[in-house]
Amino acid sequence: MSHESELQSRFFKFQAHPVHSYIALGARLYLAWVFISACLHKIAMPEAFAIDIATYQFLPLVFINPLAIILPYVEFGTGVLLITGTKARAAALMVCGMMVMFMIALSHALVHDLSISCGCFASNAAAGSDPISWLTMLRDSAWLLLALYVVIFDTNPIGIDRILKKKTLARTA
Repeated sequence: MSHESELQSRFFKFQAHPVHSYIALGARLYLAWVFISACLHKIAMPEAFAIDIATYQFLPLVFINPLAIILPYVEFGTGVLLITGTKARAAALMVCGMMVMFMIALSHALVHDLSISCGCFASNAAAGSDPISWLTMLRDSAWLLLALYVVIFDTNPIGIDRILKKKTLARTA
């Protein structure tokens, strides 16, 4: 056995360790709470969220309203999938994609020294709400790493998919 295949084998054993399901469950529930909390004001006030998006001065105006309407529901759906353990790794991959997208927009705003609110958990119109900074980037990076952990290590997620998998295996046995 080559050194490379031995390392690969050890990684797969480590990746399959049952403890990852429990750690990932905590990460999934936390990320779900973050995303569902973040989407509530956006769903309630899409016009305020559209203004928040526009203040980043990143996207062409034609994309702002559709994004302000669609993105909060994507965040909500992703949160629900993370909670229920339905397609958990795919949902975590969605979180990764959204976090990268948010971090690109945030980087643009920081580089251009825009003094704006994040718009993540409250509208820019709310006084003193979550101003962007490099700490915001650090926070988003931590959320990205949590989501990556779920993608890489939650190979048998606790939740609906695991229950359905057990029932399917029981029927075929």
